[in-house]
Amino acid sequence: MQQILIQLIKGILIGAANVVPGVSGGTMALLTGIFERLINAISACNKDALFLLRNRKFISCWNQIDGLFLFTIGTGVLISLFSFAKLLDWLFIQHKLYVWSFFFGLILASVYAVGKTIRKWNPSVAIFFIAGTITASSMALLTPATSNDSTLYLMLCGAIAMCSMILPGLSGSFVLLLMGNYELVINAISQLHLETLIPFGLGALLGIVVFARLLSWIFRNYHDQTVSLLTGFIFGSLSVLWPWKSEIIQTVITGNEWKEKVIGYTYALPKNELETYISIGLIITGILILFWTENASRSTTPKTHLH
Repeated sequence: MQQILIQLIKGILIGAANVVPGVSGGTMALLTGIFERLINAISACNKDALFLLRNRKFISCWNQIDGLFLFTIGTGVLISLFSFAKLLDWLFIQHKLYVWSFFFGLILASVYAVGKTIRKWNPSVAIFFIAGTITASSMALLTPATSNDSTLYLMLCGAIAMCSMILPGLSGSFVLLLMGNYELVINAISQLHLETLIPFGLGALLGIVVFARLLSWIFRNYHDQTVSLLTGFIFGSLSVLWPWKSEIIQTVITGNEWKEKVIGYTYALPKNELETYISIGLIITGILILFWTENASRSTTPKTHLH
């Protein structure tokens, strides 16, 4: 029962991370010690599992896909998404600088925590780290698309965002922001708009099942290069999370409606004021929480390996 509760909490942390643009649920899964097991479980949802299901061997199918683990993590993610989306909406309006500061500290510490799992550094590993850093940091320079609520586009958003969500260092929420549908999906989650959630969810389900199998194979055959690339993604995402920035707003006319959307950021250095010191304190808090979470996970989670 204790293990189930711990897994539920980890699912809640992953869900919370996925709501924040620039923060990756995959990073949280990696740091809480369940990333490899999660990828294994998702990639086990294959034709063999369908064969067992079709032949009504429900217990065998449940065991093959690590059903209890997936169900517990998934429940935690859903609890977090439907509760944290509303809280985050309020926090970003009232205390945006503090939110960015806390997550900046969390992700800054993640660079070390993930990078130290690389077994051996060599030129190819270094190249993958540089490539990951450039890829993630360049995303901050991209201009977000306009919102689109067509069924096929929502499915595409779901598939791409979910693949990004399970990749440490790549934020599914930030990808949604770039695709123009972040606000649409967050509002749909908080207000339970099924006409948006159903196609988005179907796309996400298809995307994660296919991508998890590919990631499992890559991780198994190119462990150090993969971890190095992911570490670069995490390091590069710090440019998106820099707390002292201002949004560049563009007004878009959609039919008879005027809408505002973020098309980029202007960055600045912190000022010598109380707000800055509070922000720095929150950065340090994020760093400390990350290391505490990692140490707690190491003592409660058994080692698992991709197979």
